[in-house]
Amino acid sequence: MILLDSKLITTSYSRSNSPDQPDRLPRHFGYGCFNLIIGLTGGIASGKSTVAGALGERGAYIIDADKLGHSAYVKGTAAFDQVVATFGDDVVGDDGEVDRRKLGGKVFGNAKALKQLTDIVWPAIRAMAESEIADALRAEPRRVVVLEAAVLIEAGWLDLADEIWVTVVEPPIAIERACTRDNLDAAAVQARLDAQLSNAERRGHAHRVIDNSADQAHLLAQVDSLWAMLAQPPSP
Repeated sequence: MILLDSKLITTSYSRSNSPDQPDRLPRHFGYGCFNLIIGLTGGIASGKSTVAGALGERGAYIIDADKLGHSAYVKGTAAFDQVVATFGDDVVGDDGEVDRRKLGGKVFGNAKALKQLTDIVWPAIRAMAESEIADALRAEPRRVVVLEAAVLIEAGWLDLADEIWVTVVEPPIAIERACTRDNLDAAAVQARLDAQLSNAERRGHAHRVIDNSADQAHLLAQVDSLWAMLAQPPSP
């Protein structure tokens, strides 16, 4: 397991640190003409990536925070220097880049070390996401931009989006799907679920909740409905 993918990084999180319930109009609110930034998040096997892909097929610009995370601390970046200074030269591989498995071995099971790492990596990913959002809207100001991030809430990135969309799935279904998809045993998946936010905690931040407890057709029907809502002209 490579721990530096943001979907695999978990930290303790308290709802007392969360923002108010999302009952306000978003900053860039623009249904009917788009111009909307969506923060998309969800737990393991909740269908988040499937929803992101479906939104992309319908015209949204998708930013995958996990992919940004892969380049957040490449050689030559400030985050690279911070990682090496914090965790030692031995995390650098023969190619001169951070060896993700060596670094993962230093933070696995060590809450303090993991926080040190996320304190370095998450701000770097945020900065990259902010830049890509700005570039996307500069190129096409009225588009929908989707920031897909498993740790959107935990990393404190809620303010990057106008709306928060959350994918949820009942835990027994998530376990069954993840076991099949990732060839994991049920105990390993349960441990991941226990380390993540619950569905209820995520729902507390959501403007829209997409339930993936049924089949993919049902999931995509919800995406179609939400996309149609975005395309509706604003009320006079």
